[in-house]
Amino acid sequence: MASAVRAAPPFPRSILVLKPSSLGDVVHTLPAVAALRRHFPHARIAWMVNPEWAPLLEGNPSIDAVLPFPRSRFRGPLGPLRLLPWARDFATEAASDLVLDFQGLLRSAFIGKLCRIRHFHGLSDAREGARFFYDATARVTPSQHAVDRYLALVASLGVPVPRPLEWPLPAAPLPEGFDADRPFIALHPFSRGQGKSLSLSDLETLCRSLAPLRLVLLGRFESPLPPSLSSLPHLENWLNRTSLPQLVSLLRQASWTISVDSGPMHIAAALSPRLLSIHTWSDPQRVGPYPPEAWIWQNGSLFQRGQPARTLPAPSPEKAAEWLLAHVS
Repeated sequence: MASAVRAAPPFPRSILVLKPSSLGDVVHTLPAVAALRRHFPHARIAWMVNPEWAPLLEGNPSIDAVLPFPRSRFRGPLGPLRLLPWARDFATEAASDLVLDFQGLLRSAFIGKLCRIRHFHGLSDAREGARFFYDATARVTPSQHAVDRYLALVASLGVPVPRPLEWPLPAAPLPEGFDADRPFIALHPFSRGQGKSLSLSDLETLCRSLAPLRLVLLGRFESPLPPSLSSLPHLENWLNRTSLPQLVSLLRQASWTISVDSGPMHIAAALSPRLLSIHTWSDPQRVGPYPPEAWIWQNGSLFQRGQPARTLPAPSPEKAAEWLLAHVS
């Protein structure tokens, strides 16, 4: 592994981006790849991503090819044995002058090394020994926001990072039957991450406190909602009823978004700072909404990223709703 970053080839013909997951991390990488496209307009840029997140990259002008990474094939004790032949075949298709590992794990580093023609760059704190596969690393710190970490990787190659950042996200028609003429607040209360979701009790309290504002419930949830929640007249249940591009379109149109720490929250943050992000144990300075104007609710307080948590005490969902009502009206 090189100890210092060296410049990328001046005119790479092909660039491979390794960032298969998760949804939020894919969103965080969009500005870095957009900067690559601006700096290398004639290079072929391919992005390796998990199939479930590939629709997020549809129509992205920064990308020439979306290459699926079939992660499910490599689960279980025999997974590593299946990975090797797949990676060799993949390297034949994806071999590139410049390979950038935004994932920073052993598996992505192994794939990147096979695909490397000239240069392979990654992050200085890559895990599982991945950094030893790189030709050079970009120095980053654990305290940096994920977006800034990924921007540091392209900046270390001499790629300028334009401001404001670019967030290419797909444009899709809204779901059939959705009333687009009335303003609404998008509500995304459930996350796959352990301990991140709102309880049904807190969700109901929040919804009742926000009446009569139109609320649109989005995301995935496996259990039916209790009748006391589903019968609220100002709440529309669109759980499990949207594709990923449709979700983006709904978040783009929302007056405000309330979301737990999740991939859809980061999509909302990329589209607008009119966001209240709910965090339990995760660090909002590193993985919270990127816009400094967005608001965070954690441990009984409301605050903006980088500001003291004592800004607005909010010990309950009712208080958070009271604050939001004042800002929406």
